[in-house]
Amino acid sequence: MSQPNILIIMVDQLNGTLFPDGPADWLHAPNLKALAARSTRFQNCYTASPLCAPARAAFMSGQLPSRNGVYDNAAEFASSIPTYAHHLRRAGYQTCLSGKMHFVGPDQLHGFEERLTTDIYPADFGWTPDYRKPGERIDWWYHNMGSVTGAGVAEISNQMEYDDEVAYNATRKIYDLSRGHDARPWCLTVSFTHPHDPYVARQKYWDLHNDCAHLDPTVGEIAYDDLDPHSKRLYDAMDAKNFDITPDHIRRARQAYFANISYLDDKIGEILQTLKDSRQEATIMFVSDHGDMLGERGMWFKMSFFDGSARVPLMIASPCMEPGLVKAPVSSIDVTPTLCDIAGVDMSDVMPWTSGESLVHLGQGGSRDTPVAMEYAAEGSYAPLVSLRYGKWKYNRCALDADQLFDMEADPHELTNLAEVPAHQGTITQLRAKSEARWDLTKFDADVRHSQACRWVVYEALRNGNYYPWDYQPLQKASERYMRNHMDLNVLEDSQRFPRGE
Repeated sequence: MSQPNILIIMVDQLNGTLFPDGPADWLHAPNLKALAARSTRFQNCYTASPLCAPARAAFMSGQLPSRNGVYDNAAEFASSIPTYAHHLRRAGYQTCLSGKMHFVGPDQLHGFEERLTTDIYPADFGWTPDYRKPGERIDWWYHNMGSVTGAGVAEISNQMEYDDEVAYNATRKIYDLSRGHDARPWCLTVSFTHPHDPYVARQKYWDLHNDCAHLDPTVGEIAYDDLDPHSKRLYDAMDAKNFDITPDHIRRARQAYFANISYLDDKIGEILQTLKDSRQEATIMFVSDHGDMLGERGMWFKMSFFDGSARVPLMIASPCMEPGLVKAPVSSIDVTPTLCDIAGVDMSDVMPWTSGESLVHLGQGGSRDTPVAMEYAAEGSYAPLVSLRYGKWKYNRCALDADQLFDMEADPHELTNLAEVPAHQGTITQLRAKSEARWDLTKFDADVRHSQACRWVVYEALRNGNYYPWDYQPLQKASERYMRNHMDLNVLEDSQRFPRGE
């Protein structure tokens, strides 16, 4: 089987409900719409965990957080866990990352042969939650509603600077790949930080959405006393009671979010155009790590199993998969086995410990009836939460809370908890049995607490005295770039040109 080039485009905190069948019609995203038209589109793809680092470690390894140990945004991703970058590289691919992956720990490559940028978030243990202190807010890194009240227009921001750099390095790398200096197939991952809050956008993208009819949430704010226990915990973690959120704040935050989808669409268009101009073929995957509640129910950001937070877009344009819509629930942990399947790479050595399944057959008319699993054990939780999406059902369980059961077909906004309804006790019994067979919540909780306690000790120790950061430092070999005296100018000019001269 031939090994196709693979381009993975990842974005951050993109709400999958905005991608019912590719981007919603009203979104200004022409490049993503064109990509969707030639892709297998997964309408009901769910993150493994609705937070950056856990979602990304799961996406790269095909393992849930309870298996890989990346419970939160400061949990180490162990070097011994194979990722899709390892699997492909072992099979002869050159692997490269431009952008964010939120690796925590001293290994900042995890199978990537080359990394073109540093990360946007810290690589150490400083963002570790602490289950020993339930309800404690760590103000200097916890989300708060300032992202909403501060929404608006800016021509540059911390995140824009980062994503401009990510796109520039990605296009430069694609041009470099076209020169043919390396005969191996390639896998390039381009990972942006938008449309993650803060909700700040450039004027030209903001203006595209001035007349948008979707600036108000579909489901209005739910009173604090009527929220489920985990939503209350998130409300408190976001310090929401100390902010006066007006309808104008909400509309401005949503407008900036939609504008940043258009900003990303431009960046993605640049990358895809460069691929076309350099006459290269590649399987293309588009995915997000998790979603954003965007004010629905009065909730923001992620950290929840509600669809706005947990559902993500996933599209794959591959010659071995037909364009079209797949409605069966799937997971971001399915990415690694899917990529390996597309590339003809054998994962059998680690499949007994990998939870994901290949999605290729779903793009060939196949079906799937296995449950999709999610976990959450990070800030805003006091004990691990787990979820199963099975058929039309979503079943959520936590040792601290009452069960939740939602019929996602009849109640897509998850407003009616059916867990105590007599008519649905058979469904609850079946799903609880599946959940208990998969998760021992007492052990899960103990494992998380052990990890947190150890990391607090290590972090405080390493901050005492000389500190050597784990943050990735991109290496620029200036003496190997452009023209230097150990190079033959005649050879150089021709070898660095695509297409070649006569």
